[in-house]
Amino acid sequence: MPYTTLLVHVDNSRHCAQRIRLAARLAVAEGAHLIGSAMSGISRYAYGGGVNALQFAPAQMQALRTQASEALHDFERIAREEGLGTYETRFVDDDAQGALLLQARYCDLLILGQTDAQDTPSRVIAGTAEYLMLHCGRPVLMVPHAPCAAPAGIAQHPLLAWNGSAEALRAITDALPLLQRARQVTLAVVNSHAQPAAHGEQPGADLALYLARHGVNVEVLQHDTPPGQDVGTALLSMAAQRHCDLVVMGCYGHMRLREALLGGVTRTVLQEMTLPVLVSH
Repeated sequence: MPYTTLLVHVDNSRHCAQRIRLAARLAVAEGAHLIGSAMSGISRYAYGGGVNALQFAPAQMQALRTQASEALHDFERIAREEGLGTYETRFVDDDAQGALLLQARYCDLLILGQTDAQDTPSRVIAGTAEYLMLHCGRPVLMVPHAPCAAPAGIAQHPLLAWNGSAEALRAITDALPLLQRARQVTLAVVNSHAQPAAHGEQPGADLALYLARHGVNVEVLQHDTPPGQDVGTALLSMAAQRHCDLVVMGCYGHMRLREALLGGVTRTVLQEMTLPVLVSH
């Protein structure tokens, strides 16, 4: 099915315009409705009269709402510049984690920005992106803070990270609307010898045939990493060498107490990425 509803996180970070522009161009290519959602940054549980509620001065709340409103004005300006036919803005008095978790359930794709340690401190709770990836039940498109090309119809040449897992399969099928429009798709099978039972006699062949039947122009690339090389780094290197403009991969993680923890490969890719990455859990 094509994407019909996209949700992009809107804030006042210095990289937000790039995130919005990529989301708008993707929405135009898909003929999808784009929702730009901004939050006050204060959890809905932190105020409202409850026993443990914090008290916020009216001027403080107004300042937060004004910042969100300004960010949404930028969203509308970029949406118009990109010729987006259908879009809406939303302001939510909540933190990004809680608000986006609820809204993402009713969208086909959630679009977030990569954390930039050099950016000014924001009101986004640390680990928000990781938490949403593991719990929202929707694919998440991460946009890098490094400058990246955002051509109309993003994903002219995606790289698919395939290891035979359910998470990787989920990500690839979630990305089908993009893959069907791509000029070329590279299916990267990394270290297939490590899990031969997950691949069959010809690693990648069955999935390539499945994708081809969906109209995807796919090529299988076998790759074995040298001892000690991180698989995430290898994936990003392959994407750069083949001039790919998107990485599609499964999101691996677990919970430790109340903390969302990503697996090593996922964490490496999301920290070092210089191109958009679509992940599913």
